[in-house]
Amino acid sequence: MDWQNEFQPLAYAPNETLPDLMVTHVSDWSAITMVGDDKKSYLQGQVTCDVVTLPSDMSTLGAHCDAKGKVWSIFRLFHHNGGYALLQPKSAIEVELPEIKKYAVFSKVDITETDDQVIGVMGSSANAFIDTLSNDTGDVRVIEGGTAVKVSDERWALLVSSAQVEGLVASSNAEKVCQDLWQYFEIIDAQPRLSSTNQNEHIPQALNLQAIGGISFTKGCYTGQETVARAKYRGMNKREMCIVSGSTTEQLNLSDSITLERSVGDNWRNAGQLLNVYQFSNNQAIGLIVLPNNLDDDVKLRLVDQPTTEWKILPLPYSLNDE
Repeated sequence: MDWQNEFQPLAYAPNETLPDLMVTHVSDWSAITMVGDDKKSYLQGQVTCDVVTLPSDMSTLGAHCDAKGKVWSIFRLFHHNGGYALLQPKSAIEVELPEIKKYAVFSKVDITETDDQVIGVMGSSANAFIDTLSNDTGDVRVIEGGTAVKVSDERWALLVSSAQVEGLVASSNAEKVCQDLWQYFEIIDAQPRLSSTNQNEHIPQALNLQAIGGISFTKGCYTGQETVARAKYRGMNKREMCIVSGSTTEQLNLSDSITLERSVGDNWRNAGQLLNVYQFSNNQAIGLIVLPNNLDDDVKLRLVDQPTTEWKILPLPYSLNDE
C-alpha cells in the first residue's frame, strides 16, 4: 500500500478532543536547501533573520524580501544535512527559488529544492514520539534520513528522505490524518503561511514576523532591510496578521481566493484574502488574514462569496510588541 494513501480525514469541531498523537504528510510543503562554503554568509545577506548566530539545535522563522521590502517567502530555517533548509509552502518556491539564487553565482553555494518529504507530528504526545527517533535534546534534531524541527509546543516538522519516510510512517502508532489539521495548528499558533497568491504583497511586519523572532534588527544589511527598519523605527507599518473565525454556508478551499469584507457603517469594504483556512465539521471555520492594525477588535466581517456569514477577530497567542 502506498504510504501517501494512509492519511485520512478526521472530522473535528471546536472544543472536541484530538488524538494524543497524529502524523500527516504535509504534501504541499517542501524546502529550499543550501550547502557550500559560503552558505552562511550568502544567506545572511538575503534574509531578515540572523543566520550567523543560529545554533545547530534551534530553528528560526524568517523572510526573504525584494528590494522594496515586500516578502517573497516566509520560511522556517534550520540546519539540515550539512547545510540549511528553508521550510515553506511548495507553491511559494516556484518564484522564491530563482529569486534567492539570483546572486549565488558569485558565491560558493548550491541552492536547490529538496526531494525530501515533510511529515507533521502533532499532539500532546508529539515530544515523546520525537524522543524515540533521536537521542538529541534540542529543538532541531538529527533523525534517520533527515531532521526533526520543533515548530510549537506540541508540534514538529520532519524533513526526511523519500527512502526513509515510508518506514517512519508505517512504524508509527499515531493517528494518520490529512494535512488540513496541520493547517489548523498553523492558524491557532498564528504562524504566517505565504503561498504563491500572496507573494510580493506584504512587508514582514504585516505578517507579524517581528513578534515571533523572524526579524533581526541588529544583524546588518540584507535585501529589503531599509523598508523593514523604517517600518520599525518610523512606525510606517499599518497592517498586522490576525486570526479570524466565523460561519460558512459552503465548503472553503484554500486553492481558491477566499476574500473577507468588513463593515464600514452601512456598507462593506474589501478586507483582504485569507492566507490560511481550516474548516471545522460544524460549518465553522478559522483562518489568518492581514488587516489594517487600527481596526476595532469587534469589527464585523463576512465572506464575500457567502454574505450571510458572520466572522470576527480572535486574540493572537503572542504580543505584537517587538521589544
